[in-house]
Amino acid sequence: MSQRNSVYCSLQNQVVALKEIRLQEEEGAPFTAIREASLLKELKHANIVTLHDIVHTKETLTFVFEYVVSLISHTDLSQYMERHADGLDPRNARLFLFQLLRGLAYCHQRRVLHRDVKPQNLLISEIGELKLADFGLARAKSVPSHTYSHEVVTLWYRPPDVLLGSTEYSTSLDMWGVGCIFVEMITGMAIFPGFRDTYDQLDKIFRVLGTPAEEDWPGVSRLPGYKPSRLGRYRARRLGLCWPRLHDVHHGEAMAAALLQLDPRKRLGAEEAMTHPYFEGLPAKLRELPDDCSIFTVEGIHLYPEQYSTIKK
Repeated sequence: MSQRNSVYCSLQNQVVALKEIRLQEEEGAPFTAIREASLLKELKHANIVTLHDIVHTKETLTFVFEYVVSLISHTDLSQYMERHADGLDPRNARLFLFQLLRGLAYCHQRRVLHRDVKPQNLLISEIGELKLADFGLARAKSVPSHTYSHEVVTLWYRPPDVLLGSTEYSTSLDMWGVGCIFVEMITGMAIFPGFRDTYDQLDKIFRVLGTPAEEDWPGVSRLPGYKPSRLGRYRARRLGLCWPRLHDVHHGEAMAAALLQLDPRKRLGAEEAMTHPYFEGLPAKLRELPDDCSIFTVEGIHLYPEQYSTIKK
């Protein structure tokens, strides 16, 4: 979600961010915009961007969001990681991951799927607060569902079950993206950068996690996209061998493996992930905070200086 258009709002008595959508006279308001508005009005959480108001005119639909006061020259996690191309300080990666899980757990408890979890949709404030944004693809009220489209989630963060054509997905859809983002924060690089099509994306995934079969993923061979002639045959590799920096993070490899499960039924959920041993060093108070309370209100929680500040070429 772009925050380039910011104004001072006298009604809210604060700076706000505007997201303007041009309306086609014949078509009216886009369905995705209506869906985003209806969902966001119900989601009130410290790690989800707040929608203050909606202004509807004949020509435009304008969302009035809270303005996330950003760190210098970057406003989302993607831009933050671009400035630190060799990976983030592991302590900061842990804080960002905890906040992402916290926001998603809140959504999933309310039967809301974000469906487009990627670094560009995670806003970062000047103190390091992470906020989940851009709910244009989100869905609600029917988790799990048998009717969703498989054309969701940016390709690099799209889970293998969806890539193979499954439309029977649930909260596990969002959790695959969380796993990709976690490893990307640690290593400084996108871990499954497919370029051509869904089969290229699947090839990137299977080269690391192995090509699935019925023994380890019951039902996979019945998915529409499961075509052995187009899928390479690979054995699973240890994530720490593929991305050695995971070894430098206490329980980092175990956390990544729990999130990056090919079978969506085995993928770790957001609420369960918040109690993973990877977070052992964080204060217990973080798990007791009210929904609208930032983790940075807890003593000892702060963003650490990043060791590297180099722009990716």
